[in-house]
Amino acid sequence: MIIRDKEKDRYSRQTLYHRVGCDGQEMLLSSKVIVIGVGALGGNIANLLARSGVGNILLVDRDKVELNNLQRQLIFDEADVGKPKAEVVARELKMANTSIKIEGRVLEVDASNIHDIIKGVDIVLDGTDNVKTRFLINDACVQLGIPWVYGGVVKAEGMTMTIIPKTTPCLRCILPKIPEPGSTQTCNEVGILNGIAAVVASLQATEALKLLMGKEPSKGLALINIWDRKMEVVDIDRNTSCQACGDNVSGQTGSDCGGK
Repeated sequence: MIIRDKEKDRYSRQTLYHRVGCDGQEMLLSSKVIVIGVGALGGNIANLLARSGVGNILLVDRDKVELNNLQRQLIFDEADVGKPKAEVVARELKMANTSIKIEGRVLEVDASNIHDIIKGVDIVLDGTDNVKTRFLINDACVQLGIPWVYGGVVKAEGMTMTIIPKTTPCLRCILPKIPEPGSTQTCNEVGILNGIAAVVASLQATEALKLLMGKEPSKGLALINIWDRKMEVVDIDRNTSCQACGDNVSGQTGSDCGGK
């Protein structure tokens, strides 16, 4: 895809950056990504990718906007309360960038549809808020050979990791099994600062841009605490015996993910 003259100014500050350039921008315009969950993480991710010129963006979320979302889900306003998140985000981003294709689907991702939903995309972006769906994403991406970018936030803390099937560790290399209900903290229980969602989403979006332009992704699990202004990267080795991405794995994995 060639950047049209009228679009050159839109992306001019981005293409001036030597790691992007016009060639990189053309790759972005020819790319297709899916953002699963468009709340605090996914809404920010989608906003950044749309404004960066990713040519085809699919947004998937089952939820409607709630008043308590507005504190950290920055793409929504009070008039959006009660409306489907995927539709609102798609509407807003279509107004922000009319030169790309954006589709919003009000849909619950489960074991019965995950493969059909992500098939054919270049990258999957994790904007979800529950571990179960992340395991579904992980296993489906490994099976289909699609890179994905994990992200999670709670309180003032967040983490993110770029996962390339059969190359980097996958989510099951870190957590072989889904944690038991109630064993992990949630934003509903301990709260969240809006800044951590913006930071982690920015890291996720940047990783996506790098992958879409054929650049080397960052390695390891990044851990961020914005309250204490700390960030560290933990090196993790790929588990060659992993039940999802191990060298001898074939067929379906993730049987513990269940359905809806």
